[in-house]
Amino acid sequence: MNDLSQMLADVRRGMIPAYVYNDDEVFQLEKEHLFERSWIFVAHESEIPDPGDYVVRRVLEDSFIVARDEGGEVRVMFNMCLHRGMQICRAELGNASHFRCSYHGWSYRNDGRLVGLPFHQEAYGGEDGFSKNGQTLLPAPAMEIYNGLIFVNLDPNAQPLREFLGEFTYYLDFYISQSPEGAEVRGPQRWRVKSNWKIGAENAAGDSYHTPQTHRSVVEIGLFREPTGSKRKEGALYWCDKGGGTTYKLPPGSFRDRLRYVGYPDEMIDRIEATWSSAQKRLISDDGFMISAATLFPTLSFVHNWPKVDANTEDDKVVPFITMRVWQPISATETEVLSWFVVDKNATEEFKNASYKGYLMCFGSTGMFEQDDVENWVSITTLAGGSMAKRLLLNSRMGLRSTDKPVNEPLADFHGPGTAYVGYGEFNQRALLREWADCLERPLAEVEQVAMGAKVSKSSRSTKGGFGN
Repeated sequence: MNDLSQMLADVRRGMIPAYVYNDDEVFQLEKEHLFERSWIFVAHESEIPDPGDYVVRRVLEDSFIVARDEGGEVRVMFNMCLHRGMQICRAELGNASHFRCSYHGWSYRNDGRLVGLPFHQEAYGGEDGFSKNGQTLLPAPAMEIYNGLIFVNLDPNAQPLREFLGEFTYYLDFYISQSPEGAEVRGPQRWRVKSNWKIGAENAAGDSYHTPQTHRSVVEIGLFREPTGSKRKEGALYWCDKGGGTTYKLPPGSFRDRLRYVGYPDEMIDRIEATWSSAQKRLISDDGFMISAATLFPTLSFVHNWPKVDANTEDDKVVPFITMRVWQPISATETEVLSWFVVDKNATEEFKNASYKGYLMCFGSTGMFEQDDVENWVSITTLAGGSMAKRLLLNSRMGLRSTDKPVNEPLADFHGPGTAYVGYGEFNQRALLREWADCLERPLAEVEQVAMGAKVSKSSRSTKGGFGN
């Protein structure tokens, strides 16, 4: 890896060292200083609706049991036996009142309490030698839930989730709160791609510029109403606190007209109208924007789209779908994608099935958009591993003049929080990578102080970075 300080400085001015998409040292920094300190989505409450339900999820190498205990409380527990470190739960999902280690038979309730220990008396002298009382599986250092989304943080001193999300919840609710009862999910589908995790996260955060080229064939076959992919430049790009995304510009009409245009039936529109805030509704009714793809830093992305599911019909009918996904790093050059279908819990089965079909057709593991994107991402990652990539700064300054002044001024009357621009730009990719740089920078100040022999006591050292945005 080249000089870390210079790398971060280049990233902050929108010139990205190509090697950051294929570098083991960079990945090691990400593991230690980003993924061990960030809020990571692991499951949705609808995946574990009943007592005893569980799923097994990972944050890098750490495996967690996400379970609903007998009292209905959600628990996230490190999936390692207290005895010799064996993985306790080896199924990906199910329903169980207890988990039993297959190595020596220690067993735990679904709230994590140790309750069974074979030959307790003979092996340990009973409670006098080893007391089971108070012994539990190691809980996640921090766990919080927002509107059914379950997050964990490996930092026990992490800022509260709601504080981390900030005003990005305004946009998050478009995807997961279309009625008071919230959403349900199907999945996840899982697959692995030979791609660096950051590329997918950046793409979903704000790359409307790639649609006319990468997805040209999908547009040309008539999957969407819009005649050309270049219509994406009419939408707005927004960034707010820890996340950002893209929007489509809708035809003229009322709030209800525009929701009908993207395929929502009236019974769903009734619930949406009663659930979303006036400011959220004005983004659609007054501004004429419909949310599309988005990324919550670092690895949770969403897509909202409305394709023609039945290509055999001559009408213009479309069906909207929502998907969310996690870009889970396996290495510097490989990512496991976990992809869920998201739908309003109160939607009719007819709508759910048609919407699910649209999701599979576009963004499932064999989806048309998915195949287009992955071909690009794999190529980027592969080339980023060569010697020439260490000499190249990728230009990610779209939307800025040489003076750093935006080509187009921010929208003054945009009804969402944060900053929004119309037209093509890489504002969101830069914002996401600034967050990335902030995470990698946190230990840098201390490391450089020690390396320079600074006379700073251990107790008074600051781990705050010194770079601006």
